[in-house]
Amino acid sequence: MTVGLVPKHSAPAAHAGRSLPYISIANVDKVYAVDGNPITALRDVNLDIAAGEFISVVGPSGCGKSTLLKCVAGLQPISSGNIEVQQQPVVAPPDNMAVVFQRDVLLDWRTILDNVLIVVEFRGLRRRDYEERALQLLKNYGLDGYANRYPWELSGGMRQRVAICRALIVDPELLLMDEPFGALDAMTRDDLNAELERLWYQTRKTVMFITHGIDEAVYLADRVVVMARNPGRIAEIVPIDIPRPRPLSIRQTEDFGKYVHHIRHLFASMGLVKAE
Repeated sequence: MTVGLVPKHSAPAAHAGRSLPYISIANVDKVYAVDGNPITALRDVNLDIAAGEFISVVGPSGCGKSTLLKCVAGLQPISSGNIEVQQQPVVAPPDNMAVVFQRDVLLDWRTILDNVLIVVEFRGLRRRDYEERALQLLKNYGLDGYANRYPWELSGGMRQRVAICRALIVDPELLLMDEPFGALDAMTRDDLNAELERLWYQTRKTVMFITHGIDEAVYLADRVVVMARNPGRIAEIVPIDIPRPRPLSIRQTEDFGKYVHHIRHLFASMGLVKAE
């Protein structure tokens, strides 16, 4: 197994034959004004993501990984450079996209079913056309029988499952996930990691997944984008050559450990974690 630096615009072998990326991020800078002073959140970020590819973005707090996702989502404007989704410049949220944030942002006065279907209502679609799909999604995510419950009756892990169902209700091609499991306990997080890996394997959606967890990033991704901070930038892109589907037990293998060690060593070289 070879782990090393990959050119910025390289694609993994599985996608090498595709000339046009699904997402193109070229020379992107993002600068905020804080008390009149410019703060560079992102500098010269370049990344191509193929259709159906799962990309994990890992890095320390303040490295701009969530900012990058929000720029791809059309939720924040970039300062310079270019972002395209399916060869169209991103100036607003793309129609074929869904976002899952760290907080589930469920509405406590709406039932679980109503929370899942709120995206349908926002898009002006007919609710009855999606009710059966919503119920099936809830069943698939272990929430069968909870459709008429309320968010405050559910655990944190169950609420996040509802948020994922809500994101999937209109079957988006692009799924952006901003540390969706960061606030959960380790066992629930592992369970949802396994469910997300199965979802991707079955649907091959294009996924951009933001995380602090190196193990989580390696387990889920085709490639791991490692970011550094001050300013936020891509330090290295690591292709993950581990067969799918991936059971959680893959984390105990030597190959998996090599990828984790490599990324941890990279962070150590930047002074972000202690060297092993």
